[in-house]
Amino acid sequence: MSDIKSAREIAMEKVEKLGEATQEERLKWKYVPQGEGLAVRYLKENLNLVVELNHFEGEVRKYIIEGAAQVLTQNISLPRNDIAKKNNRRVMDGLKLLKSDKVSVENVYSKIRYLFNHYAEQGEQQRQKAYQSLKTEMEAQVQQALQQQLGTLMGVKIDVERQPQFQQEWRKIQTQLDSQYLTHLNEYKRELLNTK
Repeated sequence: MSDIKSAREIAMEKVEKLGEATQEERLKWKYVPQGEGLAVRYLKENLNLVVELNHFEGEVRKYIIEGAAQVLTQNISLPRNDIAKKNNRRVMDGLKLLKSDKVSVENVYSKIRYLFNHYAEQGEQQRQKAYQSLKTEMEAQVQQALQQQLGTLMGVKIDVERQPQFQQEWRKIQTQLDSQYLTHLNEYKRELLNTK
């Protein structure tokens, strides 16, 4: 019976196997979150990123930059409206300040700008076509259902765009249309994170 261990004893054995955290791990645990906070303040408070970064040196600076770059990269989004476009510009400016390999960053930015232009032009056309197609289809379904229930239709006009079912279907279609762009954008974001 003495072979049975408590959950605490098992947990303590696992902790002992992990060993002591290295100095590098401790620095990372401490300064990556500070870098994340710095990026949030940069986005919300119009903070001067260069001035703030100059408070840090060496290994500490590396982890501050890592945390800030993660947050900024996560904040790049499809340019669905003017606010998103403005935010993307701010994020990309901030990332350019953080990264030392400006040429690689600019190469990824070129891909992102191409994607954003395509989204704004051809993507908008696709969305408009899909919207009109869904609207026409839903109007026909509603008209048919009303005719079956009421018999004759005397100029009854239903605004299907306000119907919850239409809104739900439209959100699904938008998600499908945006998914192809998001796949590419996420790939470019990974490239940015891996750029020095």
